[in-house]
Amino acid sequence: RDKRGGIRQHEFLSSVEKVILTIFLSIIIIMTVFGNLLVMVEKKTNYFIVSLAFADLLVALVVMPFAAIELTTGEWHYGEIFCLVRTSLDVLLTTASILHLCCIALDRYYAICCQPLVYRHKMTPVRVAVMLSGCWLIPTFISFLPIMQSWNAIGIEDIVKRRALAGANDTSCVFMVNRPYALVCSAVAFYVPLALMILAYQRIYVTAMTHVRQIETLQRAGSAPGNPNSEHGPMVNNRMRIETKAAKTLAVIMGCFCLCWAPFFITNIVDPFIHYSVPWQLWTAWLWLGYINSGLNPFLYAFLNRAFRRAFLVILCCGDERYTRQGSHSYGHTNRACSATSVNGTSMALRYVEQYSKHVVYLQLSTMTRIY
Repeated sequence: RDKRGGIRQHEFLSSVEKVILTIFLSIIIIMTVFGNLLVMVEKKTNYFIVSLAFADLLVALVVMPFAAIELTTGEWHYGEIFCLVRTSLDVLLTTASILHLCCIALDRYYAICCQPLVYRHKMTPVRVAVMLSGCWLIPTFISFLPIMQSWNAIGIEDIVKRRALAGANDTSCVFMVNRPYALVCSAVAFYVPLALMILAYQRIYVTAMTHVRQIETLQRAGSAPGNPNSEHGPMVNNRMRIETKAAKTLAVIMGCFCLCWAPFFITNIVDPFIHYSVPWQLWTAWLWLGYINSGLNPFLYAFLNRAFRRAFLVILCCGDERYTRQGSHSYGHTNRACSATSVNGTSMALRYVEQYSKHVVYLQLSTMTRIY
């Protein structure tokens, strides 16, 4: 198999292997469709999340089924033109999905690392619309435009012909790329978004931990020396809990993204420089690992949010409002705990600053750790 192309070797699976593979791929497709549909039907979803879910949904509906049929049967039955269209859609939708992840990281960066007025200035409706348009328009310049014009095959026409003639006529969908296309496509679709995401999430984590330490300083300043009822101990424990949760959340998001897409795009750059010697089995594994990312995105960017989980439970349970009522108790308890904070020796002004800062950073950290 040549990347998003057809299987080149006539190595047919046994009947049992085909059944197992079909079931496994069907589960991936169904979970991807179901998860992204749930995100899209939730009315309070962020625009970036909705657009991301739409891109991932199209990956599951338009790209993955044809790739699954080709993988299980070992042949391509839909002709050369549709092969180009399917390949272009593959590149377009997967790149759009990755660019949405980058925009979400930048949106969270401005929301958490900047003041509210700065965030409103940066993330105006017009700018959000421009960013979303870029997520869909930029991939077209590395998908339909070069692929339909065969720019990706310039200089390697002989290799493409030999690969195509290696199998039966009209039974494969070969897609190979030259070095310039591999470098440009990989940079636009993966390496540049990856760098921006790392920078954004690194700044988010540093900023959040700085705010937590500032709150701890306020707590220490307002605690009476030697007071056995001081809040210092619980505050330290709460800080450690928030730091751990934040670190785990960001690690999961970046870890899943890199795990799913890094193998494919590393191989995508290396293969043209080693005379296209990467086995088709490895290409298939890396490609489907990238597809799986479209199924993981709803869980990473929506289901980690407690409010989203309650909304999804209401949807799945036919509007049972018990789940909505359950969600308000913990937040109210937190607010009561903040409003009830009373430390001996602390002035009214200090208590106000302390409670206000705690409330603001609580919201920021909650936003950051849930990645809404």
